[in-house]
Amino acid sequence: MKIEYHGHSCVQLTSGGQSIIIDPFLTDNPSASVDPASIKVQYVLLTHAHADHIQDAITIAKQNDAKLIAIHELATYMSWQGVRVQDMNIGGKLSLGFAEVQMVPAFHSSSIVLHDKQSIIYAGMPAGLLIHWEGLTILHAGDTNLYSDMKLIGQKHHIDLAFLPIGDVYTMGPEDAVDAAEWLNAKRVIPVHYNTFELIRQDGQNFVELLERRGIEGKALKPGESITLESGQSK
Repeated sequence: MKIEYHGHSCVQLTSGGQSIIIDPFLTDNPSASVDPASIKVQYVLLTHAHADHIQDAITIAKQNDAKLIAIHELATYMSWQGVRVQDMNIGGKLSLGFAEVQMVPAFHSSSIVLHDKQSIIYAGMPAGLLIHWEGLTILHAGDTNLYSDMKLIGQKHHIDLAFLPIGDVYTMGPEDAVDAAEWLNAKRVIPVHYNTFELIRQDGQNFVELLERRGIEGKALKPGESITLESGQSK
């Protein structure tokens, strides 16, 4: 399985001719590695509704005739924009045919801000996404703080790879993210949601070193970089 990091919190998983993109924020992302027009996927998955996670979701879904998966309120909003959707909710599982997605909690906020109208649309609860595919379990934690039920998620699932936010200010920072990695019992961790803007600037390599002190493998990918996973082994 190819794991591509497109910058901020956007990642793409590809294997066997199937591909999923999570939280596509490319057009206004100064560090984005790709143009939205080049993305080829069957599914677009969203953790929550903030602009830095959904900006290119409609474009990518429409150009691929891909199905968009999000929590009920956000999926409903996206359906009004002419996108094929499948809604779900926290705790639920959904089969994609080649993979299974389960929503887990994330502690954050979630809304669509309409600046021109000075109004805010409630978009449901934020979520993390557990993806079970080819015997691998991958967690995209979404935007979240550290919370104790991460221990329960780690007990119930053997997480091969976790994407964890480390930017601070809007999510947990590096120190809490290290605790999260340990509580989740993740085999390896890739930091996300940092360095896109000055306010969330962090040292990804320093975070990796903090992980290694806890016996956890980490990899700070630059936008455009990728790794492969096979039978639970990263290369």
